[in-house]
Amino acid sequence: MYKILTLNKIAKVGLDVFGENYVCGECEAPDAIMVRSASMHETEFADNTLAVARAGAGVNNIPLDRCSEKGIVVFNTPGANANAVKELVIASLFLSSRKIAAGYEWCKTLKGECENVGKLVEKGKSQFAGPEIFGKTLGVIGLGAIGMKVAESAAALGMKVVAYDIRKPDKMPDGTIFTDSLDGVYTSADYITLHLPLLESTAKMINSQSISKMKDSVRILNFARGGLVDDADLIAALESGKIASYVTDFPSDAVIGVPGVTAIPHLGASTPESEDNCAVMAAEQIKLYIETGSIKNSVNMPNIILGDKTEKFRHCIIHRNCCEIAGNIKELTGKECQTVTRGDYSYTVFDCDADFSQQVKDFGCVIRVRVI
Repeated sequence: MYKILTLNKIAKVGLDVFGENYVCGECEAPDAIMVRSASMHETEFADNTLAVARAGAGVNNIPLDRCSEKGIVVFNTPGANANAVKELVIASLFLSSRKIAAGYEWCKTLKGECENVGKLVEKGKSQFAGPEIFGKTLGVIGLGAIGMKVAESAAALGMKVVAYDIRKPDKMPDGTIFTDSLDGVYTSADYITLHLPLLESTAKMINSQSISKMKDSVRILNFARGGLVDDADLIAALESGKIASYVTDFPSDAVIGVPGVTAIPHLGASTPESEDNCAVMAAEQIKLYIETGSIKNSVNMPNIILGDKTEKFRHCIIHRNCCEIAGNIKELTGKECQTVTRGDYSYTVFDCDADFSQQVKDFGCVIRVRVI
């Protein structure tokens, strides 16, 4: 019987994936943890915890280095919430252009004007005028699952789409032009939408320097991470008119209430369909790893899909890249093994008719040995 700790409310359809051999909910020393947005940076992990699965794409709330050092495999669910986020981004294109949110708030001030409402609306509506998106150029920065869908949908709405990523995808969305530099987006786009992780290299990438390269009255959409944008530089550009509007679901105290900013709660993946998709994918990945040793969609360990066991015991070894483990295993057991590597860590698997886990643990580079 395996124990799964849930740190946030996880959709029942996801928990149902585990079936009768798992106990889900609050528990001590869990075999695996499922999380959405809860911060795990202060979490003390039990020695038997094998995996953490984030029901979503970003893993900033998970201490990846500590997990790797303890041999805990961390999964995310790329693409499971992509359609939900895409729909909100497409909605934000219109919010950024037509001043819908500001107009909605202004209409509230007309309450009590009775028969004068119609005249006041006609008199005041011009302050909320804005351009159509048709024929304009959308710059997509980041062509992951969400960025690809946004590009495809924007092109279908009649926009020209130019996109940048550090690697060009094998297949580009229809109607999308790839540029091999950020400047290619900055200089050509009427609208820019961000779809990339928050890293040291991407933090505050939207700043005075990058903004200076953009078209006048550019509109920026940020449904990726708040830290991608330098708030002070953004506000200065809004005040000067260089940026016409900014729409984000990562509000900060600095930007809330600033003219030209439409800030909404972090709603990108907040649909029942998305929550179900993420929960199911996260649960399936945990179950696959615990039961077979296969690793799919890990963010800190190498991925590998294994076939059925060929002998009684499957040895799953997480280790550092500092020893010739394949040779040691061959000498110890006479068996060949599979090894995959990612960064400083490797994952080695071999099947055998005897349990050699205790001997393998003595190899100097080994972090965790598990026998299935």
